[in-house]
Amino acid sequence: MASVPLSLVHHYFGEVDDPRIERCKRHQLLDIIAIALCGVLCGADSWVEIEQFGTAKAPWLRTFLALPNGIPSHDTFGRVFAGLDPLQVEQGFALWVDALATQLCGVIAFDGKTLRRSHNRDAGKRPLHLVSAWASENRLVLAQVAVDQKSNEITALPLLLEALDVHGCIVTIDAMGCQTELARSIVARGGDYVLALKGNQEGLHTAVQDAFALAEGDGFVGVTHDRAQTAGKGHGRIETRRVTVISEPSWLSHADPSGAWQGLRSLVEVHSRRTLGGEVSEENR
Repeated sequence: MASVPLSLVHHYFGEVDDPRIERCKRHQLLDIIAIALCGVLCGADSWVEIEQFGTAKAPWLRTFLALPNGIPSHDTFGRVFAGLDPLQVEQGFALWVDALATQLCGVIAFDGKTLRRSHNRDAGKRPLHLVSAWASENRLVLAQVAVDQKSNEITALPLLLEALDVHGCIVTIDAMGCQTELARSIVARGGDYVLALKGNQEGLHTAVQDAFALAEGDGFVGVTHDRAQTAGKGHGRIETRRVTVISEPSWLSHADPSGAWQGLRSLVEVHSRRTLGGEVSEENR
């Protein structure tokens, strides 16, 4: 048990550059990272709490860490982590989480969220926007990348994908990630994809809308399509969902002459009808 944290830190964080001047080093960098990592896993959410965790668990930490000058102070934790390359730390953390989740299966959802109260209007600081990879069945955030704003999500998605093993998984991405390059990369890594399609793919979007309009009237000759319907009630809302699936859409070659949508096998339309307080709304996705 004691050897696991040490091997973990050396293996996944050994390439992180130390920002400190050599003569100012009283604590080993990997000791600092290991204590911080263990502290956060145990619920610490500030440098003071991480120092308190280290002090309380010092006998156990000494079984696998050097700790030549004892437990670092909270100021030391703050200064060291402020100087670390965030991408190096993120990559090490992502590789470690990926190794923990060696049995990943099911859906990995890529999504972007803006963190509330992370902005500072007086300082002109924009709110923090994170793009995350969430393993639905494992209930685990596999990796995150911070971007300047929502429009930059497309630059973060390939970075997340490169850091993860998606073999045998289904990767879901909203319309921002509906890009042929991402589809090819997912397939090349042994995964499948479900991408939301909106007007950002104008020609393809129009062709798919026309296809489902024909399928709705049973006039789509020669193309396999299936339907299913579900209904549910909750939070004072009644919702009916009708799902239509068109299989093997090879006829889409006119909308995608390059065949860039590698591995494309199905088109899915979800028609939702919601009734809330006597008001009815409908949506096609």
